[in-house]
Amino acid sequence: MGYGIDSPREAGTSEAGTTRRNAIGLAAGFLAGGALSGAMATPAAADEDDWAQGREAWATGEEARDAHGDWCIADLDEEFEADLAAADALFPEEDSRGLGAAAAPKGRYTRPLRRRYRVTSRYGVRGNWAAGHHTGIDLGVPSGTPVYAVTSGVVVLARWSGAYGKAVTVRMGDRHYVVFGHLSRISVRQGQRIRTGARIGYSGATGRATGPHLHLEIRARRGYGSDINPVSYLARRGVRLV
Repeated sequence: MGYGIDSPREAGTSEAGTTRRNAIGLAAGFLAGGALSGAMATPAAADEDDWAQGREAWATGEEARDAHGDWCIADLDEEFEADLAAADALFPEEDSRGLGAAAAPKGRYTRPLRRRYRVTSRYGVRGNWAAGHHTGIDLGVPSGTPVYAVTSGVVVLARWSGAYGKAVTVRMGDRHYVVFGHLSRISVRQGQRIRTGARIGYSGATGRATGPHLHLEIRARRGYGSDINPVSYLARRGVRLV
């Protein structure tokens, strides 16, 4: 299936193979009588557009939940997707023009949170989602933490959104979409034109979630399954999310 850019791919060499090579290397070092160097070999640099996290970032849903506590189990919600499609048709793409661009200069994007947060689930974690992986990134913060627009756009939907709970979906100026999920309260209305840094609501644990966090999902197109890596997307626009 195609997920646009920055979609997950198979992890690298198996753990068993890596362990065997490490053991051989260690033995060779001792036989040579030399001290082990402090730095270990690192893999070749990955393309910025690819998901290139380590093995632990590819933990299964249960492993990630055990490790982090707050877990997002939002999945494909056909009712939400139908509502989003109907709402999107109400606002022509012209409504988004002039609010941003794919190559917008740095400074026109920002983080969705202004307090410290922890990543409770990374983008691309494998699991039992319809997409086969986690379609956004989860940022753990206490319920009621203000959430801000990462850039300007048009609010396509701002209401209960099924598995995403109370959520705000914004069509950005570059025709990408951003979903802010599991909110406890919504501060914007459908059809509203918002600017970078506008408060769109407050974090929570509504919908299919086990603890308070912000689910941030970036879509190359409106529909489910077109997700891209939020970290890479924002990084190319001058914002470091993690």
